[in-house]
Amino acid sequence: MLPNLSGLGAGPSMGIHLAGERIQVWQMFGSQRLCGHLNGGNRFERFNEVMFYLQLRNELWKLFAKKRTYIGFLMFLLAQNVIILVFRFTNGPQANMIRTLEGNGYLAQQFISALTVATFMLLPIAYMLLPLYVALVGGDLVAKEAEDGTLRMILSRPISRLRLLLLKWLAGAIFSLFLVAALGLFGVVFASLWFPWKGLFVFIPGELFSVFDASSGWQHYAAAHLLMAAKACTVMGLAFMFSCFNVKPAAATILAISFVFVNFIMQNIPYFRDLQHWFLTYHLNIWLFMFAQPIPWWKIGESLSILVGFNVSFLVIGAAAFQVRDIKS
Repeated sequence: MLPNLSGLGAGPSMGIHLAGERIQVWQMFGSQRLCGHLNGGNRFERFNEVMFYLQLRNELWKLFAKKRTYIGFLMFLLAQNVIILVFRFTNGPQANMIRTLEGNGYLAQQFISALTVATFMLLPIAYMLLPLYVALVGGDLVAKEAEDGTLRMILSRPISRLRLLLLKWLAGAIFSLFLVAALGLFGVVFASLWFPWKGLFVFIPGELFSVFDASSGWQHYAAAHLLMAAKACTVMGLAFMFSCFNVKPAAATILAISFVFVNFIMQNIPYFRDLQHWFLTYHLNIWLFMFAQPIPWWKIGESLSILVGFNVSFLVIGAAAFQVRDIKS
């Protein structure tokens, strides 16, 4: 016996599908579509989860279908191979590293390795190139669709603006994770072609001097990339926030990169040394702490909590601006 559907307002906008004793009811409630499985009661949660997954998959499909999405991956390949070849076939970088190790009582041949070279490449790439390419994608997520006129069509469908922004932000965060993973894997794989698998040596003048055996070095290297993903997501979120305003995609990217670089410049002014904890870039580079001995876990926890606050703030500000924005074709 069919249940009474009069309370659901059955009409032309409702379709009923019978499959055994299960009845699926599709109806439009305002701006949201719901699916109820009537089998002793109404349940609407499952369909929303499935729809969220499908919408996220659609955002990822659109993101990775763009050619500019792969610029970062290609530039990482190029930059890492150039650095490896210069390090391998010139005497300057190796001689300086050997001099530093032997001057501190270590056998240099135990630490001129694939892990050391891969970490050596991280410093310039993570400081300069990684923020650029995540900002490039984050600045495109909303502004590009508004510029192309497709955002107006998307918002004509039964999806809220907040839900759409959350889906786009998640797609950008997933891209950031992939980009950081590619940076780490490319470095180790290509460095292994030219250097043996031995211990890890990390040296930043005035800040860091650490040596690890091959096993623990690999663990520190992987953990550093997990924290680097937090940096990538934060910069992407900053560009995403600017993208929610009525600006061009290039403007959103430039604003985000400018904000990061201004923080970096001010942090490195000697007279501002005591104020470095107030700058975003200080907390973005917490991945370096994973190479310290011992690891300052309290600093990492503090910076991670601050980065979470930055990400939430960026998302809230962007959502507020996008909510009141008049989308014109």
